[in-house]
Amino acid sequence: MFSCSLRSNEVHLTEGQAAPNFTLQDQDGDEHTLSSYRGKKVVIYFYPKDDTPGCTKEACGIRDAYDDFVDQDIVVFGISYDGAEAHQSFIKKYNLPFNLLSDSDKSISRLYGTAGTFFPMRKTFLIDESGTIKKIYSKVSVVGHGHEILRDFSISK
Repeated sequence: MFSCSLRSNEVHLTEGQAAPNFTLQDQDGDEHTLSSYRGKKVVIYFYPKDDTPGCTKEACGIRDAYDDFVDQDIVVFGISYDGAEAHQSFIKKYNLPFNLLSDSDKSISRLYGTAGTFFPMRKTFLIDESGTIKKIYSKVSVVGHGHEILRDFSISK
């Protein structure tokens, strides 16, 4: 499914691979298991920290395009190391309409190759209805990322 470098624990996922399954809790303590979203398009975006300038721009850009995500039946999850309380505050402050998942033990960030010492690296994965990674954004521009995701999901039908 995925490979590990011999020199480190860094995971190297590639487009066309099955997305590694996981279960994480959202801002309300509800569990989300990736495999339960088969049949839907899923966006997983890893971001460093709630309520920081770049992360706010990225989240608000997705929020501003969210009606288009709903129209295309795309599920969005943001993942950071922040806990439920920080996520709740961030969602409330910026009226975010999607779930933020807590990866406090960094296990999913390690699984997806986004783990950093203090924060996860900013990286986005587009997963198709069959659970396959269709696109990986290793370098994310926080401005306009929501529209970029929508465009790329439309192209990759």
